[in-house]
Amino acid sequence: MNVLHVLVHPDPSSDSSTMKLANAFFGTLMEAGIDDVTNLSLYQDKPPFLTAEALRYFWKPVADPGYIPSKQEETSANYAHKHMGDIRDADAIVITTPVWINSAPAILKAWMDQVFVPGNLFEIENGIVKPTHHIKSVVLLASSAEAYKENDPRDALVPLVRGIFAYIGIDDVQVAWADGQDERRYGPDAVKQRLESALEYAGELAEDMAATLMAPPAEA
Repeated sequence: MNVLHVLVHPDPSSDSSTMKLANAFFGTLMEAGIDDVTNLSLYQDKPPFLTAEALRYFWKPVADPGYIPSKQEETSANYAHKHMGDIRDADAIVITTPVWINSAPAILKAWMDQVFVPGNLFEIENGIVKPTHHIKSVVLLASSAEAYKENDPRDALVPLVRGIFAYIGIDDVQVAWADGQDERRYGPDAVKQRLESALEYAGELAEDMAATLMAPPAEA
């Protein structure tokens, strides 16, 4: 039962709302008996932006199975090959990220472009995506200075994450979001209340994830 924690924060040692969410979630997860966690800090092990060479390396063989990549194209896939095992071995994924200008930091999308590729989490046969992973649960932990309403058109984070996971057959992405964390705009009481609610929900999601991972396999 391996959980991959993708940390999208330039300062993991900070006392930010983002890191408080992560601490609450993983503290509860460990209390529930899940302690096999692989931590990947994207700012400490930065993914490159997808290049034309990497794009050809991973996607050209879908249309042309006989395609032979060049040495430059092979080299462009080094980061992806280094981290493919992290997500391929995962039973669950937790993404911890701040929200910048209504969306995710670009480094998160860069990582996704590297590992969400044919031959890793899915295959494409006759134009149909066939998942090959065994991910059972996905949780997004987020914080933002801005306050958002439900289905807010300004929110470009949740649709991004849900859309990419839906591509590999995962339609259930749970979100604990500490929004409205700007005391100057919303006042300290409102900020505190929003954070406490998000922390509580993060704990509930951790309990749900633990229950999912520890459940006996369904009978065939």
